[in-house]
Amino acid sequence: MGLILLVVLLALVVIVVSIYNALVRLRVQCDNAWADIDVQLKRRYDLIPNVVETVKGYAAHEKTTLENVIKARSTAMSAQGPAAKAEAENILTGALRQLFALAEAYPQLRAVESFTQLQNTLGQIEEAIQNARRYYNAVVRDLNTKIQMFPSNIIASLFAFKTREFFELADAAQREAPKVSFETGAR
Repeated sequence: MGLILLVVLLALVVIVVSIYNALVRLRVQCDNAWADIDVQLKRRYDLIPNVVETVKGYAAHEKTTLENVIKARSTAMSAQGPAAKAEAENILTGALRQLFALAEAYPQLRAVESFTQLQNTLGQIEEAIQNARRYYNAVVRDLNTKIQMFPSNIIASLFAFKTREFFELADAAQREAPKVSFETGAR
């Protein structure tokens, strides 16, 4: 009888440790995935002043649009947490769209090689952000599911595991990366 009780107790310990380790693994993956998003966003933030300066040289009288981009960048850089960061990123994406729409009106700007390179780099960064966002949200989904499912929900509550926020965009129009490619030929 004592041996059966010992085996059952040992089995319970193994199950608890296994569930706990799975939760820890998912939490670490969430942290790493969020760090990847931060890296890509920082690359984007670092590129934006170069884009603004290039546009400013050709469209300095479009001050409001340029100021809106810089203001949106500052807000996005200071936002904390996935929900606030996503909201700030939505505003920044909209400001960048206005900036690139403005650039459409200046053919001489579209012909500048450095501007084209900045656009291409920004497009690559946008793609990397989108991929990092997808991975982060998948890991958050897995963690949140594990936290809510039985019996792991018991272990999660005992060790204070919390669900995470998704990094989501506000609407379908903002789910697309800003259009950053311009043709250098005449229309």
